[in-house]
Amino acid sequence: MTIAMHAGEAHGGAARTVVAGVEAVCDPAGVLYFPEMRLLAVSDLHMEKGSSFARRGMLLPPYDTGVTLDLLAAVIARYDPAMVISLGDSFHDPEASARLPALYAIRLRGLMSGREWVWITGNHDPHRPVHLPGDVASELALGPLVFRHEPQRGSAPGEIAGHLHPAARIVRRGRSVRRSCFACDGERLIMPAFGAYTGALNLLDRAFRGLFAEERLLAFMLGASRVYPVGRSVLFPG
Repeated sequence: MTIAMHAGEAHGGAARTVVAGVEAVCDPAGVLYFPEMRLLAVSDLHMEKGSSFARRGMLLPPYDTGVTLDLLAAVIARYDPAMVISLGDSFHDPEASARLPALYAIRLRGLMSGREWVWITGNHDPHRPVHLPGDVASELALGPLVFRHEPQRGSAPGEIAGHLHPAARIVRRGRSVRRSCFACDGERLIMPAFGAYTGALNLLDRAFRGLFAEERLLAFMLGASRVYPVGRSVLFPG
């Protein structure tokens, strides 16, 4: 599927959805784009997770922030958004933004330049990032949409959230496929995690119970170059 974007651009592989009456584009990279607002949403970057683990004696290759910024730069170049909302857990711990290497901080400021940028606070990063521009909020309402880190239980029309890192699993011809996904029932959307070192939780896990109208739930599974909308009835646990 090809999605027509602003300024006549078109990007293949994305999938359209609607949240509270607002059209959105689910991109294979795991970002959400709202064409009418020129707004890009990304969630759970978890930058500096590698250095966070290293401080606790658990060594991971220290490349996660660089890889995440590479991916972020690519989607910003693709959509040229007027506004970016980072939906919490942008940094893996409260001190992670202060540990951001100078080269990465310069690069991030370059990506932020010339556009509005909002850091939504998360459970991993409850405070303003240090030495970085942008606005900070616990949640942000724009028209019928509300952007926050953790999804709220009960009715939450227009909610765009992260935190749960959803994934979907299907089985076709005896072959199991599991991918990170967007999850949406038309009223609420939960985004996949964007960070290089983030895991994913099956959409059928009990953590998702009560968040969606199951008969309308679609999992927008991330493939290598396109997004695959899949109905709730064909999803498998695990």
